[in-house]
Amino acid sequence: MYICGMEKKELTKAEEQVMQILWKINKGFLKDIVDRFPIPKPASTTVSTVIRVLVGKGFIGYNTYGKIHEYYPLISKNDYFRNHVKSIITNYFQGSAPDFVSFFANEQLKLSELEEIKRMIEEKIEIIKTKK
Repeated sequence: MYICGMEKKELTKAEEQVMQILWKINKGFLKDIVDRFPIPKPASTTVSTVIRVLVGKGFIGYNTYGKIHEYYPLISKNDYFRNHVKSIITNYFQGSAPDFVSFFANEQLKLSELEEIKRMIEEKIEIIKTKK
C-alpha cells in the first residue's frame, strides 16, 4: 500500500492495534496507549517496540518532553483505510472496483445493506452530475 508517496508499507496486527488507539486518542504517551489496550494488556516494552517501528515506517510522529515522548499519528485513519482498500482491489480484484463491490454484494450483504449502498451511490451520482 502506498502512503504519502512512500514505498509500500502495511501495518501488522500489533501495529494496527497501536494505530487504532492513537487514531481514537489523537495523541498520547506510552502509558496512555498501553492503558487503552484490552486485558490482558501487553507489556509496555512490547508496545514501545511497536511504536518505534511505526515511527520508523512514518506512521507515527512524536514530541519530546524531557525524556518522555508524546506520540501522534502522521496518517489519518481514513487515508490509511483508503490506501488499504485500494491495495486489496489491486491485489485481489485486478484493480476492478466493480468486482470488489460485486464480491460483497454476492457473498456478505443483507438486502437492507444493499439498499443503503444503492442509496449512497445514487446520491454520489447526482452530486457528480450536478458538478458537470
